[in-house]
Amino acid sequence: MKLNRRRLVWQLYPSYLLLMILVLVVVGWYASGTLRNFHYRQTADDLRARAQMIEPQLQGHLNDRARLRLSQFVQQLGEKSETRITIIRNDGKVLADSHEDARHMDNHSQRPEIVQTLSAEQGMSIRFSNTLGQSLMYVAVPVYTEGERVGSIRTALPVSGIDATLKGIYWQLVLAGLAIAVLLAPPCWWLSRRLSRPLELMTDGAQRFSAGDLNIPLAVTGSLETRRLAEAMNQMAAKLADRIGQEVEQRSEIETILGCMIEGIIAVDNDEQVIRLNTAAAELFAVSPQLKPGRSIQEVIRQAELQRFIRKALNHQDPLEEELVMHGANKRYLHVQASPLTGSGERRIGVLIVLHDLTRLRQLESVRRDFVGNVSHELKTPITAIRGAVETLLDDAAEGTANQRFLEIIFKQGERLNALVEDILNLSRIEQGAEQGGWELSCELLLPLLDSARMACESLLLQQQINLQIDCPEQLKARINRSLLEQAIINLLTNAIKYSDSGGQVQIEVAELDQQVSIRVRDFGCGIAAEHLPRLFERFYRADLARSRNLGGTGLGLAIVKHVAQAHRGEILVTSQPGEGSCFTLLLPRLSAEQKTSARV
Repeated sequence: MKLNRRRLVWQLYPSYLLLMILVLVVVGWYASGTLRNFHYRQTADDLRARAQMIEPQLQGHLNDRARLRLSQFVQQLGEKSETRITIIRNDGKVLADSHEDARHMDNHSQRPEIVQTLSAEQGMSIRFSNTLGQSLMYVAVPVYTEGERVGSIRTALPVSGIDATLKGIYWQLVLAGLAIAVLLAPPCWWLSRRLSRPLELMTDGAQRFSAGDLNIPLAVTGSLETRRLAEAMNQMAAKLADRIGQEVEQRSEIETILGCMIEGIIAVDNDEQVIRLNTAAAELFAVSPQLKPGRSIQEVIRQAELQRFIRKALNHQDPLEEELVMHGANKRYLHVQASPLTGSGERRIGVLIVLHDLTRLRQLESVRRDFVGNVSHELKTPITAIRGAVETLLDDAAEGTANQRFLEIIFKQGERLNALVEDILNLSRIEQGAEQGGWELSCELLLPLLDSARMACESLLLQQQINLQIDCPEQLKARINRSLLEQAIINLLTNAIKYSDSGGQVQIEVAELDQQVSIRVRDFGCGIAAEHLPRLFERFYRADLARSRNLGGTGLGLAIVKHVAQAHRGEILVTSQPGEGSCFTLLLPRLSAEQKTSARV
């Protein structure tokens, strides 16, 4: 449908003119009709009066014998009054007519005005007369003789004179209407402009508001309604200017904060299109920070790993966190976090990606691992030589001498130093394996592995007189690296034995959960205070430093367990109560149905 795009004044002004002309036409039509009816009514009354004046003179003369005398009478009277007079008998026969020979006239019993006199005191009609060749108004009244109706007297006058008079009056009405329309046109224009001008001013003001110019208020003019509308729009503009100012200030603050962040920020909508990225992210991926919204992440950042992570984050409702390796001219390590991005009404509109560049840290860690590994490896040779020399000296030393005590101290500390070097080398080996693409995992039974770990700790169990109970389904399998997992179990079992009282009990419980396989190593020894639990898996951290040294611990056993769990894509948990013992739970991913079938085959 085509919209009406005319200005309001050109809609109001023609409407006013049309309404005014319509009113004049209706008034003229009503006045002319009233005037016409008035003239016709006056003429009818005049004709009836003339007929009634003639009626007494016709008493007893309405018969054929008096036809000649009646004709002469009506002719004389018609000429004097300029009226056509007709005498009609009850049977419709015309006895005399002032303008025509009655002998040649038709029977008038069916003439409308004659028919009307049968039921009323007067009959009237206007029609064309074939006799005279023009339109006439006929009025008939009955004639009575001794109370009995004997005929009718009909008088008639041409209506052409009335029509001519009315036509002159009509033209006067038309000219008067045109004069009134011409006189009222300027007031209509003024009224139209008075109504449309405030709206035009408000339209111009609204266009200024839409263009961002909110400082010039609208003029408050016109009627009460337009004034209230202008005041409301001015209030709206003031509030809008204040709101826009706040939004601009907040946007500037956000842009400043995002620009100063060293972490990369990328906002992506549900269609994987980039909403915004900060300077750090732009520099990280060598793209322009003035990126126009609407471009897909695949077009902006050509990193398959990041694209996969973003797609995964869009399909999850909860926050995600991963470490990604970006391949290219320079290899980069990124710690990536994703959180849902919500709009109005808590409706999800995308995800917010936070990128931490760990490249420098990973490089330093690599240098540190290489250094530790190299130093530890180099230390093994002198430590081995020292141990050999001390053992030789101990064989030759006299029993109970001071030299023997000092040699035993040297030998004990050498053993401790050798264990520390071994743990450092093991930890370095696990980290390097994880960095170089992960350890090879295979589906294996867990019970034989636990028996092997038990045999490795058999001497320590006998020394401490600890009763070890293993509860594991015989056919339970998991994807593991046997050597790594066995080392982790030995470390946990060694700790449980060392920190249990002599003659105590240690339990190993293996269970298959919904998504994981849990291996729990529980002791009933001294336990660990709650403040130590968060840092328990840090390197060289000891909850009880003095006791740990007495027991010969290196401080790396639980750190190794943590890295073994991560190498299996699992986790290690601990719960403990002082005086009640500790429980370490190693959680490994559970085999899928396909993996179980493959393992059985």
